[in-house]
Order: sequence, then C-alpha cells, then structure tokens
Amino acid sequence: MHTPPKQVPLRASVQTLGCRLNQYEGVALEGKLRDAGYEVVEFGEEAELGVINTCTVTNEADAKSRNAIRRFNRKNPGALTVVVGCYSQVSANEVAMVDGVDYVIGNHDKLNFLHYLEPEKPDVPVIIRDRIDREDFTMGFVGDTNFEQRANLKVQDGCDFMCSFCIIPFARGRARAREYADLLHEVKEMLNKGVREIVLTGVNLGTYHSQGYDFLALLDSLSSLGGLDRLRVSSIEPTTIPEEMFAWMADPAHPLMPFLHVPLQSGSDPILSKMKRRYRIGEMEAFFARALEAIPRVCMGTDLMVGYPGESDSHFQETCDRFMSFPLSYCHAFTYSERDGTPAAKQSDHVPMDIRRQRSAHLRSLSASKRMDFHKRHLGEEVDVLLENPKNGTYSGYSDHYLKVAVPESPQGLENRMARVFIKDARPEFCLGELLSWEERGKT
Repeated sequence: MHTPPKQVPLRASVQTLGCRLNQYEGVALEGKLRDAGYEVVEFGEEAELGVINTCTVTNEADAKSRNAIRRFNRKNPGALTVVVGCYSQVSANEVAMVDGVDYVIGNHDKLNFLHYLEPEKPDVPVIIRDRIDREDFTMGFVGDTNFEQRANLKVQDGCDFMCSFCIIPFARGRARAREYADLLHEVKEMLNKGVREIVLTGVNLGTYHSQGYDFLALLDSLSSLGGLDRLRVSSIEPTTIPEEMFAWMADPAHPLMPFLHVPLQSGSDPILSKMKRRYRIGEMEAFFARALEAIPRVCMGTDLMVGYPGESDSHFQETCDRFMSFPLSYCHAFTYSERDGTPAAKQSDHVPMDIRRQRSAHLRSLSASKRMDFHKRHLGEEVDVLLENPKNGTYSGYSDHYLKVAVPESPQGLENRMARVFIKDARPEFCLGELLSWEERGKT
C-alpha cells in the first residue's frame, strides 16, 4: 500500500467525471486519501498522486477522461497517476495506452485502490480489473470524508435493464444492492457530522433489495432515524417507483421530500421501443397524473435524449409536445452520442449530428421556459430552505420541493440551518428570497 511519510504528507488530487454516483464515489476517494495521510488538494494544483475517476457513458466521455489524465500529467510529470472507474472497467487497455498512466483500476476495486499502489512508479501500467459479481456489497469506512449539509448516499449499483443505448451494465455490472447494515452505518456517521439532507443515489435505485429491505422499506427505515431532516430520492426508473411513497411525500412532517426525477428518454413510443425502455407514453401520462394528484406540491423533472437512431422530426415533436403537456418542471436534455459496444451504435439510421444539436438546443429552451414558470409560481410564497455554505456573500439552498433559492449572507453563520424565506424574485436558474426567520442554532 502506498502511504506517505508521516513527517511530510504527500499531496493528492481527485478529478471525478460523470454522474451523481461517480461524484459520491469521488468524495469517498478523497476520504480514503485523507485517512491514509495525504493532503488532498484541488485538481490542477501540484500533487504527487493523481486519481482520475472516469466516466464512459459516451465516446465523448471517454475523450474527456483522457483529457483529464493528460492535464494532470502535464502539471505533474513525475507523479503517480491512477485511473479508476467506468472507463477503466470497460476499456482498460485503451486507458493504459495514455501517456503517463501508472495504474488502471476498474469499478470492483475502485475504493481499495491504495492497496495496489507501490512506492515507486511501475515500468508499465498495472491493470486491475476484476469481474463485477452480483452479490450485495459494502462500502466500509469511507475515511475522513468532509460532508456538507446535503450529502449523496450510494445505496445500489449496476443495472439489469439493458437499454439499447447504455453501456452502464458493462461498466458497473448487473444490479446489486449495498448491504443495509453497512448503509445504515454510513448514514449515522453522516448525521453525527451534521448532515441534514441525504440524497439517495445509485444506477437503478428502485431495484434495491438487501437483508429483507426493498426500496420502500429502505425509505421507511431511513425516515425514522432521529436527526434526519430531509431524505431525497435522486433519479429513479419509471417502472420501479413504489407509489406507496406518495403519501409520505405529501406529508409536510415526513422527511421524504416531494420531488421526483423520472427519466423518460423520449416522448415517442416507437423510439422508446427501439431504446428497449420498459414503458410507453400512455403509462407515463397516467403515472404523472397520479403523482400530481397525490402530491400537489411535487416537483417533477425528467431526462430526455434527442437524436437517437431513427428519430424523425415527428418523433422529436412528440417528445417536445409530451414534455410541455406533462406536469414536469424541467428536463435534462441529452444529445445522443454513439457508444461503442451498445446495440444502438450498430444501427444504420443515425441522425446527423447538426440535427441532434439543433433538437437538443430547442429542448433546452423549452426546459428553461418550464423552469422559469416553476419559479414564477412561487413568487410571494414562504418556503423552508436548508442554507448551504455561503459563496460570494450569498447563501443558497433548496426548498423541500427542489426550488433553488438564494439569499444575502446576512447575518453570517447561518449555514446548515433551516430558514423561512420569502420568494420575491424569479430568475432562470434560481429564485431570490428574503430571510424571514431561522433556527436559533444549527444542528451539529
């Protein structure tokens, strides 16, 4: 195991690309490094060890990962360079060919990477890429991790759904759950460190099942923990959502927040069929209607992919029409990008890239319009906001239903406190608010 001398801590930096789950694991990697005695510095500063936590969801993501590797090595030509994560899992030999790479470590061993490092740089890149099994897993002690007011919690990994555009089942393996006892241990550690909102994350959250707990039971158990103010579900597949949780979301006294991010990917049934998605638009229309009826204050968002092979102008128009008619407050618009190794990449009816980009830009403009409408609906209201660490003289934070709010940093010292805020102005990315009251003391 590569450990720094006690007298002079070595510097290490972590660069994480990609999804929320990767971001959580990036924080865990930093915690592991601190626990081993490293000084963790910002990526781009001088360091003796660099860890690039990669994404491989598209060919473009691979290119961004390679660029991050090269940037680190240009800044630190004599440093030890470790490349971990999804790109390392799927294309280990390709990663090893990038100049300066010393270790290539897949997802199975990502968080244990320090155990494989030797004090001296290897003559040739070392590849460690074990097969990812389907057993429940543990994260173990995540080290000296710096949690903020809102913290992601990894509860699940992998996916069995095999959508035609997606490489993730190959990069992260098949669906498996984090052992409940291990998960609970980390939640309690988070709460002891002052975390007030936990965001559940995974590849396919709704398929969670471990030690007698399915996803609904997990939500119920975590919600009963003393000291947890807010529990939020991140992106969750449409066919895995237990609607029993709607009543909890509708209850202002319950920790589960009234927020749903449900990835549709397309508003056209023929395209959904080609994508191998497990629902059709009529089902989703009925689902959103039930959710809105059960949770009047709910904020719902979605992911939409444009330019999938075979998507015609009429298919794209269907997607736009559905997005505008459904009770959705925003969408994340993704431009389809070929990913080697997926069925979609082998299709012959690819949409020209300039048309994909035009469609993506149009959909983003529609999303901006709906998000602005969402913000304007709350003008003149009072909402409870968990204030986060201030930046540039401003606190920001989120309401229960994911309205982003900014208020002046006056008085100081209110981070990690719940505040009552009057919404007085709507902006495209957030609302401006006025502090009305706040907790006398923040939780510690």
